Amino acid sequence: MRIALAGLATSHPYTDARALRDHADLVVWEPDPQRLARFRAEQPEVAVVPDLAALLATRPDGVVLTVPTPEVPDALAQVLARGLPCFVNKPAAATLGQLDRLERVVQRAPELVLTSSVLRFAPDFVAFDVPRDEVLSVRATVRHDVGLWATGYNPWQDDPAVGGGTLVMMGLHGVELLVALLGPAVRLVGAAGAVRRHRGLRSEDTGLLALQWDDGVLGAVEVLGVSEGEAYEVTVHTGGGEQRVVLRGGPDQLGYRATIDAFLGMVRGGPSPVPWAQTRAVLGLLAAARATAGSR
Repeated sequence: MRIALAGLATSHPYTDARALRDHADLVVWEPDPQRLARFRAEQPEVAVVPDLAALLATRPDGVVLTVPTPEVPDALAQVLARGLPCFVNKPAAATLGQLDRLERVVQRAPELVLTSSVLRFAPDFVAFDVPRDEVLSVRATVRHDVGLWATGYNPWQDDPAVGGGTLVMMGLHGVELLVALLGPAVRLVGAAGAVRRHRGLRSEDTGLLALQWDDGVLGAVEVLGVSEGEAYEVTVHTGGGEQRVVLRGGPDQLGYRATIDAFLGMVRGGPSPVPWAQTRAVLGLLAAARATAGSR
């Protein structure tokens, strides 16, 4: 089996490679020499090619796509044109315009596309179960510090018009968990962002999304980009009290390895484990939140 790593634009494909190397031969393309050098230091045996066309010419069995968000639709179109299953590292779209372009591409073969927060596959979340008819309201809290962006690192991620900023990049995790839990029949009620500590950001370091499902259930996603540690929490309020799951720890606990296992299931012939309707709902909420909250 051969898996192609198309781009190293975030930290995620470095983690993906550690999980994939036990199952497949890897080949990588990344235009940034510093990112590529870091990757080759970790994975010296991986073959390197000069561009996406050369990567696809190696005839991989599947592709992990990690490029800056505006580049996703064009790159994904090339992957799907070859009938290859593709895991797109988050976020696949950050604005309404990007989502429109992405959706036109995905409609060609939605069963070949997986794009999701890894937390959806975290073992403790998969085991978390609350009867739908008992739910009064829900809350997801995302704690992931974004102070590194204030130093100028990966500026495209912090740009609201490009990568979506903190509200999208980190808010994705909370929105994904709530849609996975309650379904895609949900709309955005409101959104806001602010800078509380990390001066110099182009986006925000704290944010809030208010959601409502078609049956009336209300939800909130709190995004705390000022945090000493990384953790993700879902709280479900019922008439009998609260039920809660907290996700923290390493790649296994946060779902990285399980996400790769799900992708490998696609490579072996299965459909995407996340229906496009759910992914479309997640990305639509985030893009709408970005438009509502503006640049801050």
